[in-house]
Amino acid sequence: MNIKIGLILLTALTAIHCGFSQDKNIKKSTKMSESENLNPAFSRNSSEKVELKEEEWKKALTPEQYYVARQKGTERPWTSKFEKFEEKGTYYCAACGNTLFQSNTKFDSGCGWPSFFEPVSKKSMIYTSDKSLGMERTEVECGRCKAHLGHVFNDGPPPTGLRYCINGVVLGFEKGDKDK
Repeated sequence: MNIKIGLILLTALTAIHCGFSQDKNIKKSTKMSESENLNPAFSRNSSEKVELKEEEWKKALTPEQYYVARQKGTERPWTSKFEKFEEKGTYYCAACGNTLFQSNTKFDSGCGWPSFFEPVSKKSMIYTSDKSLGMERTEVECGRCKAHLGHVFNDGPPPTGLRYCINGVVLGFEKGDKDK
C-alpha cells in the first residue's frame, strides 16, 4: 500500500514540477497580433517599464494570455504552438514586446512547454521566489511588464544547466534569417 501512495505522490510532484495547470478549460489563443494591436504599451523597441491597470491588461490580452501573464496561471502542457516550433528568430513577451530568448537557446525538454537554456539578457527577466503548491521554485517574469512567464529549473543542458520552462501563450515570435 505504501508503494502505491509513493507512486501517486511522485507522479503528482512530477506534474507540478513541470508546471501542470489546474485549469483545463482555457482555450488556446490563435492571434498574437490581435493583442499586440490592442495593447498601448506593446513595443518591440522600447525598454521602458510598463505599468498598466488590470482593466487595460484585460483589454490588451486574450483571456488565456491574461490568465497566465497577470494571474500567474499555467497553460495546459503540449498545447503551445511553440513547444515543437523550430523556426529561427527571436521570442518576445506577447504582453509588451520585450525580447526574451533567441531560437538557438531553445531545446526539447520533454516537459510539455517551450524550454530555453538562456535568456537574451539578465535584464529581460525578473526572478522571484515561488512557494506555491507546497514547493519552492523560481518564477520568471518579464523584465519590462512583470508578466508571469513560467519557472526556471536547474536541470537544463550545457552551457548554463538551466531550463526556462515558459508558457507559450505569453510568447510572440519574430522570424529571422539566423539567430543573433
